[in-house]
Amino acid sequence: MLVSFDNVSFSYGDNLIFSSASFSINEGEKVALVGANGEGKTTLIKLITGGLTPDSGSVILKNGITIGYLEQNGGLQSEGTVYAEMQKVFAEDMRMVERLSRLSGELADCPPSSREYAVLSAKLDAAQKYVAAHDAYNTDVKIKRVLNGMGFEEFYDRTISGMSGGEKTRLKLARLLLEQPDLLILDEPTNHLDMETLFWLEDYLKGFRGAIFIVSHDRYFLDRTCTRTVELENKALTAYPGNYTKYKALKAERYAFALKEYERQQEERERLQTYIDKNIVRATTAKSAQSRVKQLERMELIQKPYTPPSPPRFSFTYEQQPYERVLTITDLDLSVGGKTLISHGRLSVVRGQKLAIVGANGAGKSTLLKRIVGGSEGGVEVGRYVHFAVYDQENANLDSDNTVLAELWERHVAYSQTQIRASLARCGLVPEDMEKKVGDLSGGERAKLALCVFENEHGNVLVMDEPTNHLDLPARESLERALVQFDGTVIFVSHDRYFISAVADSVAEISDCTLSVYSGGYEAFTAAKQAQAAQRRLREERQERERYELRRSESYRSRKDRAAEAAKKARIKQLESDISAAEEEESRLNELLVSREVLADYKKGEEVARSLQTLREKLEGLYGEYEKFLD
Repeated sequence: MLVSFDNVSFSYGDNLIFSSASFSINEGEKVALVGANGEGKTTLIKLITGGLTPDSGSVILKNGITIGYLEQNGGLQSEGTVYAEMQKVFAEDMRMVERLSRLSGELADCPPSSREYAVLSAKLDAAQKYVAAHDAYNTDVKIKRVLNGMGFEEFYDRTISGMSGGEKTRLKLARLLLEQPDLLILDEPTNHLDMETLFWLEDYLKGFRGAIFIVSHDRYFLDRTCTRTVELENKALTAYPGNYTKYKALKAERYAFALKEYERQQEERERLQTYIDKNIVRATTAKSAQSRVKQLERMELIQKPYTPPSPPRFSFTYEQQPYERVLTITDLDLSVGGKTLISHGRLSVVRGQKLAIVGANGAGKSTLLKRIVGGSEGGVEVGRYVHFAVYDQENANLDSDNTVLAELWERHVAYSQTQIRASLARCGLVPEDMEKKVGDLSGGERAKLALCVFENEHGNVLVMDEPTNHLDLPARESLERALVQFDGTVIFVSHDRYFISAVADSVAEISDCTLSVYSGGYEAFTAAKQAQAAQRRLREERQERERYELRRSESYRSRKDRAAEAAKKARIKQLESDISAAEEEESRLNELLVSREVLADYKKGEEVARSLQTLREKLEGLYGEYEKFLD
């Protein structure tokens, strides 16, 4: 067990966040933490990391546990480059690889029979064991795998301090993945990630050896990564086995059972009380009535199960249908600031179609939406009787100085105040919100107001840019249901894959300046993309593995191989010495052979000549052996 909460309670002053909370995180578990905005999810994380102390109860961590924490929008701060920062994670591994190389060189120059050779050999064996245990020769493969997967394949040498906030957050996550902590805590990790990076991260986390604790509004991500779900609701923690989808089903079953038990008890209490009221004053039945009074007093009351606030109820209608062909894009060239986004793009949308537009950040999705609603020109043809309703992710069409009530009413002056208030209430804005300034609203409140304005435009073609931003999960699910029930046309951009899967019946992707259309909905799209990504990753990893195996084969040698290499180097060194000595002797004999002393003595001359011949034969042998070592 890595983390254990034992009857933990925590408050901010008089504001109770949760009471008597108990749960645990075990080694290797993948746990999701869910709950409405403001319930206290970040507070719970800070209790784990030590940023806060509980009012009562205890938070117990395993001795020596390592925790990696990715805060929401918490980026990596460094003046170094991307690749150099990732190398810091493996500083000790890289040092040991360098030590292994140095020891190999020293051992090769050392006589095999010496004591120093035995000492160096022992040190080399220890270094090799460390390198093998930590897979230290694979450092570059590990770093490149994560950096490439997180979208930094072209930014190895880029300075981190000059990056955007979203890029720094992604890089912080990349470093945490490489660090491999015992417990990885991720708070909204899918923010700032495009589709391909999300696919990669999900696959990577499935093989992550440590435990993971995730807070996310990305239901698709939770479904693919988590095996247990903990819900924080109504100041209490409840654990459910399974991923997000399983949790939703189990929660509904648990609520239905609890409500049935509560209603059964209420009916029983009402039956007993009715009998008591009728019979307590009658002499003949008073005794039995008293028995039922005691039965009521002994009955352990079942609390009515908590019912969360009703989510918004969105509804989309229109007055006139467009023609069958809603939108036709032919040979569209789209660019911004000299950068080409789409080249010769083609797309056709028919009435009733629900099209999701996806692509990497900066690919041109929002620009394409603006071009579509701009009308028929330059490769875009809008069908007859099309009435666009447009939802802007920045909610730039709202007036920050207006009140919530005035923001909708000024657009529909023929509505009564009752109609305006009812429409805002259906979208999740309570009476206390009506007189608030739009500029004072939270992100979630502002999104609900924008959606209320949007649905009252009564468009027959809904164009939406990131409509789930700032919405909690109940609001997202309500929006999904409304769009699925809508019989008009929907064209939208979203990073919420669960939302795309629920709503879209086709997907258009912008990638490498190409607009590609996939029919069959999101599942068909993801299957195609994952197959492409898997093939590319296998190819890249195979190339890295081949380079790694080559480096390892060059560096990992047996004791016998090292001894042979050392003996070879020693023999070469001895040959060089013998050749040098022989060459010096040859030079001396040549000089002696032509000296006056030898020239005057015939026998002495023959002796010197024989010695010189013998020496030259020896030199030939030394040269021959030396040349073999050089081949």
